[in-house]
Amino acid sequence: MQLADKKIKLSPFDKSDLKLFVEMSMCPQIMDHISKPLTYDEAKTLFDIRSQPWDIKSDGWFSLCITEIESDEKLGSIGLKIINHEAKIVEVGFLLKQSAQGKGIASRALELLNKYAFFELKFNKIVAYCSVHNTGSYHLLEKLGFVREGCLKQNTLLNNNYVDDYVYGLCKSAISSS
Repeated sequence: MQLADKKIKLSPFDKSDLKLFVEMSMCPQIMDHISKPLTYDEAKTLFDIRSQPWDIKSDGWFSLCITEIESDEKLGSIGLKIINHEAKIVEVGFLLKQSAQGKGIASRALELLNKYAFFELKFNKIVAYCSVHNTGSYHLLEKLGFVREGCLKQNTLLNNNYVDDYVYGLCKSAISSS
């Protein structure tokens, strides 16, 4: 399985994605709004978990590498996790290396994954969580039609401080009717 447009492709994690995943997971700037940077061993263990085979009944993340087609450069990762099988709701998450940020890559990747989630996997809703301080992520979500559904107070512990998270949602019916 591979999703692609003219500029990027998304493909399930394989061993060649380990280096980028570890690099991003250990980077304080990239992890600033997510969690404390991981150690190498923590990142490798998480990669091993995230690169496991996935199917529609899985409870873990369906993780994909974002690769630029022209250069074959690995730019980041994006993934889905089913949070409610019965209601067909998935959570989306994404990370980009710093040199790829601000170039529309995350937008392209999220659009590809949204279409796949709704029209191939038949999910009804995609949700996303991000720190209220992560303006890049929440502006991207809003640009792609996600609706801010709430604010979870003191939801994440970052750098020994509790931070609030926004909750976003995008329903299949909202994009099907547009």
